[in-house]
Amino acid sequence: MEAKVRDFFMSGFIADAHCDTLLDLAQNKRRFMEKSSTGHLDFPRMEEGRVALQFFAAFIGSEYKPERALKRTLQLIDVFYKEVLANDKEIVLGTSYRQIKRAIQKKQQKVALLTIEGGEALAGDLHVLHVLYRLGVRGIGLTWNQRNDIADGVWESTSGGGLTNFGRRVVREMNTLGMIVDLAHIAEKGFWDTLQVSEKPVMVSHANCRKVHDHPRNLSDEQIKALADAGGVIGLTLAPDFIGKERDLDSFLAHVDHVAGLVGTKCIAIGSDYDGIEETPAGLEDVTKMPNLVIALFKRGYTLEEVKNIMGQNLLDYLAKIL
Repeated sequence: MEAKVRDFFMSGFIADAHCDTLLDLAQNKRRFMEKSSTGHLDFPRMEEGRVALQFFAAFIGSEYKPERALKRTLQLIDVFYKEVLANDKEIVLGTSYRQIKRAIQKKQQKVALLTIEGGEALAGDLHVLHVLYRLGVRGIGLTWNQRNDIADGVWESTSGGGLTNFGRRVVREMNTLGMIVDLAHIAEKGFWDTLQVSEKPVMVSHANCRKVHDHPRNLSDEQIKALADAGGVIGLTLAPDFIGKERDLDSFLAHVDHVAGLVGTKCIAIGSDYDGIEETPAGLEDVTKMPNLVIALFKRGYTLEEVKNIMGQNLLDYLAKIL
């Protein structure tokens, strides 16, 4: 086992498609470049956990919607630049595939990719989308759980609402710019609409499998198959409510096994939701424990190539199609 893990860290890397750390930083709960005993993720703990690529979501709380959503987004982007990129010798903003790949290969800098969780940030204006792109944003979750002017979130699933006309324009423009379309919180009708409209693969940054645990935020087998067929990825999440009754590491791995058995391992990524959840499975208490997941996958019988794909390579390959 030690040899397998050593081989992984010689030739592979860890990437995480979702965290909410910017919220804690915005509330001055801790500093990003200092190791903390609170929360799940900071730079020293990223180093310890051997995470090379981390997606940072600017989550727009319900209290800011809709009128103050854009202002809140800009505040969080400012926090991202001041805290996360305070030392660009240690961590760099990821904006292109080649740049991200080069940084990962050189192992001299961590890569931070900036995303937004909630299309309310656009304020109904495609010009804002272009400005956010220029500010370094490379992915947007079209909805959180509520309805917005792009689509319905999962809380509104009973309405049967999908992408609006504006939402269709947003998806097409994101395709043109080279931005990640994230469907983690969208109602199922909007999921299918987006797959039909998008000319590029989409991702679901943090969700699990409904067949393993029936939760409205988890994907059905039909959705997982369609996502994989379109070249997309699903970031399987550590959020306890999406894992199952036991909420432990084995229960999380059951979701990995299910996707692997359904469509193979090439569409599987990790979307921890660190700092967006209060509880975590034992053994994955914070980002320093990510190597435990590598070990657990090997114990589960996955090959070196499969573990490399799940833990990071699939996410990087997906970025090659988008950015």
